[in-house]
Amino acid sequence: MASLPTKVTQTLDCKQRAVRAVRFNADGNYCMTCGSDKSVKLWNPHNGLPLKTYVGHGYDVFDAKSSVDNAHLCSCGADKQIILWDVATGQILRKFRGSIDACVYAWDCRSRKNAPVQALNEAKDSVSSIQISDTEILTGSVDKYIRRYDVRNGKMTADCIGQPVTSINFTKDGQCTLVSSLDGKLRLLDKDTGELLGEYTGHQNTQYVIDNCLNEKDTHVISGSEDGKIYFWDLIEGSITTTDKAGPGAVHSISFHPLESCMLSASETQVHVWREPSYQTES
Repeated sequence: MASLPTKVTQTLDCKQRAVRAVRFNADGNYCMTCGSDKSVKLWNPHNGLPLKTYVGHGYDVFDAKSSVDNAHLCSCGADKQIILWDVATGQILRKFRGSIDACVYAWDCRSRKNAPVQALNEAKDSVSSIQISDTEILTGSVDKYIRRYDVRNGKMTADCIGQPVTSINFTKDGQCTLVSSLDGKLRLLDKDTGELLGEYTGHQNTQYVIDNCLNEKDTHVISGSEDGKIYFWDLIEGSITTTDKAGPGAVHSISFHPLESCMLSASETQVHVWREPSYQTES
């Protein structure tokens, strides 16, 4: 438990009203916060310094993701726009028109065309979560299914969870999927067979979209909760290892560093940076 990030080392003063999401960039050196003030902000979370603000959305920004080389970031919002940004200059490179429905759209950012090159429309209700690996697209939907699309062969596989899905993730080794749903459970599934490998309970998740993730070593399952706490479970045993109070309201967004024991959490207007208890803040 000593290696888990249970100590708050920074609190980011976002000034974005409600923070909708917080995400590490690809290498974990920076992070993005998405606000209900229509902005995306880039931070150095390790010293708490804001670096740049990106303004272009018409309504709340729901989420953001950095490119693998960290040169670009992509954000989506309640205005149904997907914006591709140049990280260094803050300029808008492309805008795509999306939707808030049961479809997943894919665009070619190298093309001048704004129309999507593909639409994945198998879901019967809203798509609540999406993750992308090198060769696969994983989606979770309120229709109680997760769907995995292999872009190499065009094959789609679906697994019924039995409850509305709120968050999905690949494990770091790419062999399993972690699924959160509105019955207050997380489920670990074998990615290829859909076999249930583990269940994790004890947190509260019956109303909101609550993020899940795994730590950098795939040894612990982590989730936010509607009771303002962050929960850690042992991946193999399924038992709660520890909980930490993280906010005045639901902890809806969490993000784990790709290589280190470091985590971000968002609750209402607060964003915390977490480290292991022995970590010494740099002066």
